[in-house]
Amino acid sequence: MGQITKKQKEAKAKVDRDNLYTVAEASKLVKDISNANFDESVDLAIRLNVDPRKANQMVRGVVSLPNGTGKQTTVLALVTPDKADEAKEAGADYVGLDEYIEKIKGGWTDVDVIVTMPSVMGKLGPLGRILGPRGLMPNPKTGTVTMDVAKAVSDVKGGKIDFKVDKTGIVHALIGKTSFDADKIAGNARELLGTIVKLKPNTIKGIYIKSIYMSSTMSPSVAIDTKRFTDQ
Repeated sequence: MGQITKKQKEAKAKVDRDNLYTVAEASKLVKDISNANFDESVDLAIRLNVDPRKANQMVRGVVSLPNGTGKQTTVLALVTPDKADEAKEAGADYVGLDEYIEKIKGGWTDVDVIVTMPSVMGKLGPLGRILGPRGLMPNPKTGTVTMDVAKAVSDVKGGKIDFKVDKTGIVHALIGKTSFDADKIAGNARELLGTIVKLKPNTIKGIYIKSIYMSSTMSPSVAIDTKRFTDQ
């Protein structure tokens, strides 16, 4: 393990490991302890009391962060020619169909999100082994398979994210950048947490959210008090 730097020591010293912070306090603290020379991402890690191996405990959803993610999201719209202009006007970075399907078959996946139409999904089936592991396969549940292509593209560009609990029971999600005001980070965090609370499986009794941690790319993590969210 590399030697801890002076800045890292100072950052760790500011975090009280015995304290559980409110969302607002954590947002301010993460900004304060983030001293990298680039605009760091701010993430939440939410540990849930679920067993993702059971279909009725798989927590997955979408949320539109009110203040965006701060990330430039690259969108590919796989659409028929009659929807191409609509996708371009909405801000899609790449628009087309067969030519991009061939590129993907060749290994190209240089995008963050793929939006498509129900009638095109049949062509994407053979691409599952490429797109699936990268989280790029469009899905009606996340709004990326739709006839309203313009809305899907603009939502993604505007801060809509999809999230899914991983095999260890944790949801990891980007909620902003350290250049955001603390209240904007907090607003995004509350929106995500509120959405996860609403998705609590009926089979879960007792504690649902076991822990919440906020951190930036280079900062130590800050523990958030789960009580407000587990009481709902």
